[in-house]
Amino acid sequence: MKTIGIFHYQVGLTDGVSLEIEKWQRVLEEMGHQVHLCAGDLGTAQGTLIPEMYHHRADAERLNYNTFTALRDYPNDAAYREELYALSDAIERKLQDFITEKGIDFLIPQNVWSVAANPAVSIALTHVMHARHLPALAHNHDFYWERTGPLALTCATAVDLADEYLPPHDPLARHVVINSLAQKKLLARKGIHAAIVPNVFDFAGEGWEPDEYNQDFRARIGLRPNDIFILQATRIVARKGIEMAVDFVQALNEPQRRATLHRRGRYDGLPFDADSRIVLVLAGYAQDDLSGYTEHLKEKIARAGIDALFIEDLIGGRRQTRAGQKVYSLWDSYVYADFVTYPSLWEGWGNQFLEAIRARLPILLFEYPVYRADIGDKGFRVVSLGSRVQGRDDLGLVRIAPQRIEQAADEAVALLTDADLRRKTVQHNFDLGRRYYSLESLRGYLAPLMP
Repeated sequence: MKTIGIFHYQVGLTDGVSLEIEKWQRVLEEMGHQVHLCAGDLGTAQGTLIPEMYHHRADAERLNYNTFTALRDYPNDAAYREELYALSDAIERKLQDFITEKGIDFLIPQNVWSVAANPAVSIALTHVMHARHLPALAHNHDFYWERTGPLALTCATAVDLADEYLPPHDPLARHVVINSLAQKKLLARKGIHAAIVPNVFDFAGEGWEPDEYNQDFRARIGLRPNDIFILQATRIVARKGIEMAVDFVQALNEPQRRATLHRRGRYDGLPFDADSRIVLVLAGYAQDDLSGYTEHLKEKIARAGIDALFIEDLIGGRRQTRAGQKVYSLWDSYVYADFVTYPSLWEGWGNQFLEAIRARLPILLFEYPVYRADIGDKGFRVVSLGSRVQGRDDLGLVRIAPQRIEQAADEAVALLTDADLRRKTVQHNFDLGRRYYSLESLRGYLAPLMP
C-alpha cells in the first residue's frame, strides 16, 4: 500500500477538480492507501496548506497571463523567468517538507501538469518527483491548449515550460485523462500515452433529501413554494454557456407555456399560478471569471427580464458557518431544484451532468464535444440544445438557433408537468449513471494504474 500525496491549487470547494479529488481520495483509501491532500487553499478539506500553490494569488495570476496570453507585466523574458522560478523554488521547498513529514511515496498531481493555472507549481512538483525519484499518476482534467479565448506561449521560457512540464514526458510519470479527445490530443502533441478515467459519482449512497438543516433553503434564497427552481450549479465562467440557460428560462416564461403550466399544474401536484415565477438560480462561484463574463451575463439577464438569483455566498463544498451565517452544501441546492441547466460549450468531462443524474432531476444540455464523443452514446435522455453555435451577440455571448430554444422549452414543460414522464426519464438516467460512472467503476479504473 502507498502513502499518497494529492496536489492541486485548491481542495474542499465546489469546482469540478475539487469534487473529483474527494472521490479519488475516498476510493484510494478504501483500497487501503493513505492519502494526504496538499493545496494552496484547503476550503473545507483537511490537508497541508502551501499558500504559494494557490492560483488566485496576484503573482500566480500574473504568471498565468504572461505565460499564455501576453508578456505584459515584465520588461523581458529574463524578468518573467526570474519570478516564475523564484515562486517555483519557494513551492518546491515546502513540497519537500510535506513529503518528508507525511512519508509520501506516490504523487497524484491534479491538473497542475496540464492546465497550469499557477505555472510555478508544475515546475516545483516535477523537480520534487525527480529529486525524490517518486512515481506519479497525473490526473489531467484540462490542458492549457483547451482554454477558450486567445492563447499564445509568449516567450522562449513559456515555450520551454510547456515542452518540459505541461505535462512532463517522464518514465516516473503515468498520465490519466478524462476523455478520449484529450487522450488523442496528448498523444499527438506530446507522444504521451494516457489512460482514460471518466468522472464518477456515488450512486450507491443515500440520496439528497430535505432535512432539518436545509428545510429553509428555498425561503432563504427568496423562492416561494409555487416558484419553479431552475438550477445552474456550475462555476460562472464563459465556457459554461450560461447565456443559453437565460434564453431557455425566457422561453419558459412565454405566455403560452405559462398557460400550459397553469392548466396542467406542476409534476409534484402543486399549482402553477399567475404569481408563480420561473427562476434561474446560479449556485456556482464567479471567482474564476477574469474576463468580465459575469457582468455581461447579468446584462443579458436584465434585458431578458427573467428572475435570476446569484447565491454563491450561501453555497460551499460542505455545510458550514461563514461569518456567522449558515452556508449550505452544493448538494442542498439539488434537493429543491425542479430542473437543471447544463449548457456548457466545453467540459473536460462534466461533473454537474452526473450530479443532476444522481439527484434524479431532468437536465437541459448543450452537446459539448466530450459529451458527443464519450457520453451521449450511453443513451441518456436529456433536453438537448444541439451542438452548434450560430454566433455571438453584442455582449460577446453565444447564440444558438431560436427554434432549438423553443423546442427545448416545450420538452421542459412536459417534464415539469407530467409526473410519470419525469419519473421514467430521471430513473432511466440514474440507472445508466450507476452502470457506467459509479465509485465502483472508479476502483476498477484505478487498480491497474497503481503500483
